[in-house]
Amino acid sequence: MTTSEHAFSDAERLAVYRAIHERRDMRHFSGGVVADDMLQRLLQAAHHAPSVGFMQPWRFIRVRSRPLRESLHALVEEERVLTAQALGEREDAFMKLKVQGVLDAAEVLVVALPPGREQHVFGRRTLPEMDLASSACAIQNMWLAARAEGLGMGWVSIFCPLQLAGLMGMPDGSRPMAILCLGPVDAFYGQPMLQTEKWAQRADLADLVFEDCWGQSPGDAGD
Repeated sequence: MTTSEHAFSDAERLAVYRAIHERRDMRHFSGGVVADDMLQRLLQAAHHAPSVGFMQPWRFIRVRSRPLRESLHALVEEERVLTAQALGEREDAFMKLKVQGVLDAAEVLVVALPPGREQHVFGRRTLPEMDLASSACAIQNMWLAARAEGLGMGWVSIFCPLQLAGLMGMPDGSRPMAILCLGPVDAFYGQPMLQTEKWAQRADLADLVFEDCWGQSPGDAGD
């Protein structure tokens, strides 16, 4: 196998791929704490994510107040019911799923996009949603770093953005995009929880990769 002179060592490469493949969207937490120095490492990992135009559109609000956590939990539960109703025939199955760990995780962070994003034109003139994509990269960085540290993390997206923004005292023009639950877990899921619960299955990669035009599989161009 040919490798670049800039490649990591074999052990380092394996560690990167292991974090990617063993990362899970966790919903079950065992309490405990996240040491401040570890939390700072995770935030630094997030802050080193790529961003379009180097706009760095991520903001993190650490939720330490128990009453505020309870309000976040209630907000998610309210939307969980509405989501279940919107799913129609899958309503009962959805209500059986655990969709958050806000009250159980050691740490809870709200990730938001700041106001004034319209000032950043570089990379966003035709794709303004790249601020959201950039912040998702920051969350993924934190997710992988958390897995390497042995911590679980879950991304909760079931909430009303306007209500969450009001709850967190966010300024006009800002936009919440995630509630992150972070902390020790008893065990990591062997496979994605929704796959275990038979809600959905991972798609075959071959069905998602095209060549030269939409729907054309690699190797079909010369047929």
